[in-house]
Amino acid sequence: MFTGVVGTSGIAGAQPAPPPPTTTEAPFTTPNTDSCPFTSLPAPAIDLSEAPAPGSTAPTAVPIPESPVGGDKLGECGVVLPDGAPPLPADIAASGWVLADAETGEVLAAKDPHGRYRPASTIKMLLALVALDELDLDTEITATAEDADAEGSAVGIGKGGKYTNRQLMQGLVMASGNDAAHALARQLGGDAAAVSKMNALAADLGALDTRTATPSGLDGPGMSSSPYDLAVIFHTALQNPTFAGLIHTETVEFPGFPKDPTIPDDQDRPGFTLANDNQLLYNYDGALGGKTGFTDDARHTYVGAAERNGRKLLVTLMGGEAKPIRPWEQAARLLDYGYALPASTTVGSLTDRSTDDATPDVTRTPSAAAPGSISAAPTATDAESDTTDRILVGAVGAVVVIALVAGAVALNRRRR
Repeated sequence: MFTGVVGTSGIAGAQPAPPPPTTTEAPFTTPNTDSCPFTSLPAPAIDLSEAPAPGSTAPTAVPIPESPVGGDKLGECGVVLPDGAPPLPADIAASGWVLADAETGEVLAAKDPHGRYRPASTIKMLLALVALDELDLDTEITATAEDADAEGSAVGIGKGGKYTNRQLMQGLVMASGNDAAHALARQLGGDAAAVSKMNALAADLGALDTRTATPSGLDGPGMSSSPYDLAVIFHTALQNPTFAGLIHTETVEFPGFPKDPTIPDDQDRPGFTLANDNQLLYNYDGALGGKTGFTDDARHTYVGAAERNGRKLLVTLMGGEAKPIRPWEQAARLLDYGYALPASTTVGSLTDRSTDDATPDVTRTPSAAAPGSISAAPTATDAESDTTDRILVGAVGAVVVIALVAGAVALNRRRR
């Protein structure tokens, strides 16, 4: 039997239920990009990360190709689906994304594929490819204070620590270490040289929405990429066995570093187990790995890939949020969607750039003020004209030479 005061609920000691908490936050809605808000530039920066250095100016927007790279349908800004495709999964927060076959390069579906967004740390894929091409993975380097103090996310290298380039690559890809990025870029000639090489590679791959401003993916003047470009870069990187192995590694032992003699009572730092920060790898059946990214201006970016029943798919996300579900979970839903589509499905291609024939080829011409700025190479007509001119000049030169020889022979005869 209850004793005490009976509350309004009729139960002793019970109190009225509190009212539900109030919130001013609007419910989540998937971003609408039908009006093409990011055709030329990413959304305005919310901080000073892209302010140009004193005495320099911000680079102009990366030029827009005359024809959409990868196919006409990929020039659309909203959702691009094959005919008769089922509705997309719910809760995809990314403003732009691409879902593609990781082997054939066929694009299965997309949203604002050529919209310009900031790539954040997903651009480390370009640095990884350049480093894998130029550096010996077994070479050991000694980390500097500048490496260790690099801004942003870090794997945990320290001044005086000794690391092979393979270990730096593990720190770069598995833990998105900006300290590792700095150490690799230093061996490539420094940040500016590394950025130049990354931009040249992007241009070679046909990633024409991309301008890298920093080796690590930290925002900087002119930084730009697109879901399509990240898919092109990721598709290429997956063909590299070393890169594919790095993103598929769950854990690895990572070295420590010695104490700093300039710091009183400092101690040696022991080695530790480095874990991959990509949750898709642990939670999605058939996951091959991927790369995460985030800055305040870029928001969440992500690339991931998986293999099921002999079919490999990849997905890229840009301009996203970690709500209502996290980026890797959004990627998982899009991968599930892709596996449910017929293998013959296509709305474009990551490898066929024939639709861009009308656009002049471009080369990246880095400068101190505008890393990776674009200059046009000669068009086909210009090249033909140059060839014709060279032929005419050569012909005239040949006649002159013959005349000179003939004159010399005649003069020699007269001297005899």
